[in-house]
Amino acid sequence: MKADCPRILLAGDRSSSGKTTIVAGLLFALQRRSLKVQPFKVAMDYIDPSYHTWITGRHCRNLDGYLMPPSAVAEIYAHAAQGADISVIEGVRGLYEGYEGDLGSTAQIAKMLQTPVIFVVDARSITRSAAALVKGYMDFDPGVEIKGVILNKVGSERHAEKARKEIERYAGVEVVGVIGRNDSMHLAMRHLGLVPVLEGKTRHDGFEERLDKIREIVEEGLDLDRILELAGEAGPLPEVWPDLYRQSDEGKGVKIGVAMDEAFNFYYRDNLELMELSGAKVVPFSPVHDSALPAVDGIYIGGGYPEIYARELSENQSMRASLERAHERDLPIYAECGGLMYLTREIEWDGERREMVGLVPGKARRGNIRVVSYVHGALTRDCALGPAGAPIMGHEFHHSELIMDEKADYAIRLERGTGIKDGWDGVCEGSMVASYSHIHSASYRGFPSNFIKACREKAE
Repeated sequence: MKADCPRILLAGDRSSSGKTTIVAGLLFALQRRSLKVQPFKVAMDYIDPSYHTWITGRHCRNLDGYLMPPSAVAEIYAHAAQGADISVIEGVRGLYEGYEGDLGSTAQIAKMLQTPVIFVVDARSITRSAAALVKGYMDFDPGVEIKGVILNKVGSERHAEKARKEIERYAGVEVVGVIGRNDSMHLAMRHLGLVPVLEGKTRHDGFEERLDKIREIVEEGLDLDRILELAGEAGPLPEVWPDLYRQSDEGKGVKIGVAMDEAFNFYYRDNLELMELSGAKVVPFSPVHDSALPAVDGIYIGGGYPEIYARELSENQSMRASLERAHERDLPIYAECGGLMYLTREIEWDGERREMVGLVPGKARRGNIRVVSYVHGALTRDCALGPAGAPIMGHEFHHSELIMDEKADYAIRLERGTGIKDGWDGVCEGSMVASYSHIHSASYRGFPSNFIKACREKAE
């Protein structure tokens, strides 16, 4: 595989620099030029990619230098960028923030993929200091090619011109965009970040109009022609031979039911695509709207916001009963984070208690802290995810906690990460595994192949 399209990476000087809304506006603007735009997101977030996917019509892919070896980063990039006119990569946190050194950072991905960086600066109340900030970031790691600057949250034209002059004079890099302070540049937020697209479209009045306003502001504030020129300066990348994206027939005839609706939509596209490449059929179903499971050989319930849809999920008793029957038949079930919460006995949130499926012996409630962390550990028993001893790497991202019964059994022992209780994750009963950890097929190569194998064995 070879992806020769122009590419650009937008990075921030810190979290909340405004890069996500600017990236959304940029994607809209490029789409309006009839370009095929391939989006990427550094690190393992689900919510920002939901916007990128919706805007571009192409599945956003995650790139993570901690969880993924360089070969996997290169392959995911090349696979997704095929047929695109331009790739746009959104960074995470500040440009140089990583797990250890630049491991897991935006800077690491910029260097891996030799991608020109456009640096988004929160310019509130600074002009000449903005030049010092940009110059410092440029000098910190010469291997990162900062080719342009976007000044965000600027107070006036005079403010913008002073900052532009000082940056170009002292840092020697051009300013390719100026975005003024504007309340329209804010998207709806909650305890895990932005409101996901599926929910925004169904529950938030004026959602699409606000995004269109962001597009207008960004389109007016950025020099799109110059940004396209900078993207075109990215050098060629080496050809990549498929390793992850290999077609097979190991899943032929297997049907995997995947929960997909406004409550559950946090999935890495690569996980689902590898199921399809194995020959398995992905069958979407809705725990909110459908009355029963479709005819499937296994069930995958991803992350999302079951706490927001707790009433609807609880009132859909026929779906809950259908899941109970599937578990009684020992159908393999894999649930991540939001799916884990749904399978507990109840969700207690903001003073309300709602009954859930009851396959996990405990209840979910709002936690005291937001947990965002890489996880690594190992399977301690044979289960639907693989054999005992298999190493697990992934990511957890939640604001809930579980109050568990003492009798609960677990399949994952974590060396790093919070998990469900005392370093344990992956509640395991029969062919069900339900964990806080999200796994990606490039971070745990046993998924989805081991899960598909378990589904096939039960079906036979």
